[in-house]
Amino acid sequence: MIPVAAYRDQTVAVIGLARSGLTAARALQAGGASVICWDDNEEAQARAKAEGLTVTDLNARDWSDLAAVVLSPGFPLTHPEPHRYVKMAESVDVPVIGDIELFALAVNALPENQRPRVIGITGTNGKSTTTALLGHLFHHAGLDAQVGGNIGRGVLDLDPPHSGAVYVLELSSYQLDLAHSLRCDAALLLNVSPDHLDRHGGMEGYVRAKTRIFQNQRPTDAAIIGVDDEHTRRIATGWLAKGGRNVIPVSSGRALSRGVYALGGALYDATGTSVRQVAELDAVETLPGRHNHQNIAAAFAAARAAGLSADAIRDGLKSFPGLAHRLEKIAEIDGVAFVNDSKATNFDAVRQALAVYGNIYWIAGGRAKDESLKSLSDLFPRISKAYLIGEAQDGFARGLKDVMPVDKSGDMETAVARALADARASGAPDPVVLLSPGCASFDQFKDFEDRGDTFRRIVERITRDSASIQGASA
Repeated sequence: MIPVAAYRDQTVAVIGLARSGLTAARALQAGGASVICWDDNEEAQARAKAEGLTVTDLNARDWSDLAAVVLSPGFPLTHPEPHRYVKMAESVDVPVIGDIELFALAVNALPENQRPRVIGITGTNGKSTTTALLGHLFHHAGLDAQVGGNIGRGVLDLDPPHSGAVYVLELSSYQLDLAHSLRCDAALLLNVSPDHLDRHGGMEGYVRAKTRIFQNQRPTDAAIIGVDDEHTRRIATGWLAKGGRNVIPVSSGRALSRGVYALGGALYDATGTSVRQVAELDAVETLPGRHNHQNIAAAFAAARAAGLSADAIRDGLKSFPGLAHRLEKIAEIDGVAFVNDSKATNFDAVRQALAVYGNIYWIAGGRAKDESLKSLSDLFPRISKAYLIGEAQDGFARGLKDVMPVDKSGDMETAVARALADARASGAPDPVVLLSPGCASFDQFKDFEDRGDTFRRIVERITRDSASIQGASA
C-alpha cells in the first residue's frame, strides 16, 4: 500500500467503498488523515466497518470541515449532471478528487532523486493490453514494475514508491477527470472513438478528458500518441507543429518520418536519426492483428523512453502471455478455434477482432450501446453466421438478417453449442468461434470478465467431454 500524507491531521471523506475506495481510505489513514467513509450500499458499508473504517452518512453531515472528497470514478462528475455529492462538495468549496490524484500527491511529495518513473496509458481501446504488455517488458528486464490503476490492483494498493520503481497505470477517462497533479514521465494516448459520451457531454468533452493525461508533463517527458484515428492524429499534428513537447507518434498502418510504426509484419523505430527495424511481429503470437501492432508500437516507444534497450524489448515481446478476455484463444476442438474477446464492449473493439480472422462464427450481444451495426459492414464477409444473446439480440437480428445467417441463441450456452455445431459442419478452413459481443455485459453477467469466464468454462467443458468420448472410442 502507498501511504498518502498530503492530508495529515485533516478530515477527508471517501465516497464509494468498492476496491479503490477502501484502499484510498486505508492509504489516507496510514498517512495520518482522519477518514470518514460512505457508500449508499449497505453491504459496502458493512465491508468498510469490518475493516475498522469509520462509516458516516454524509447526507446528514456538515461538510465544511472537509479538506477533500475522494470520489469513486463511478459517480458522474459533470454529465449528464453532477452527482449530488459533487454538488455538495462544490457548495462548500471542497475539492473532489480520485485515488489517482492521491497517488500523484504521494509521488510529488518525494525528493526528485527518490521519485519513481510513472507511465500512464489511456485510450478508448487497447489500454489494458498495452498496460499489461509494458508491465511484462519491465518485469522481463528485471525492473520493479508496479502495474495497476484501472486494471488489476488499485493504484494505492501497489507497493510504496522508490527511485528504481516503474508505475505502469491504466487510466480511464473517469479517473483522469478526478486527477489534477498527476505527472507521467511517459503518457500514452492510443486512440479515441465514441464511448462514454453521456459522462463527458459529447465527443469534445471525452477527448478533453483523455488528453488530461498529458497535462503536467515537462518538455522532456514523452507524449506517445497513436495517429491511426482522426482525433488523436489532429492532437499529435498540432503539438508537433507547435513544438515544446516530446511527441512520439505511433502507427500500425503507415510509415512515419518520426515515431514508431508497424508495417508489413515488422516494427520500426524512427525516433532517432535513421529508421531501424526492431522486431518481427509474427514472433509475438499472443498479439495478433493491426490494432495489437499499434499496442506493441506504443509499448515499445514507452519502454525505450524509460531506458530499455531495443534488444531487451524484443526479447520481452516474444514471451508476453497475452491478456485474458482480449483475443484470448481458449481451445481448439475438431479444428474449430475458440477465441474469448469479451472485453470488446463497443463496435470499434469488435472491428479489431473481426479484422484478424476469417470464417467467423460470431457470438454477439448483451446490453447494446448507441452504435450502428453498419459501421462493421465492410467486415461482414468474414462472418459465416452470427449467434445473438442478451437484450440486444432482437435489434441485432433485425440489423443483420439481410446480410448474414442469424441465430437468436439467447444465452451463452446455446450460442456456443450452436456455433460449434455449425463450424464443424461447414467444412470451411480454420473456422473460429469468436465471442466479441460489442455490448455491455450487465444484462446477463456481472461484468465482461464474468462473461468471458462463462464462455471459457463452457468451452473447457466441451473440450473435456470431447476428450472423454474420443478416449472411450479408442
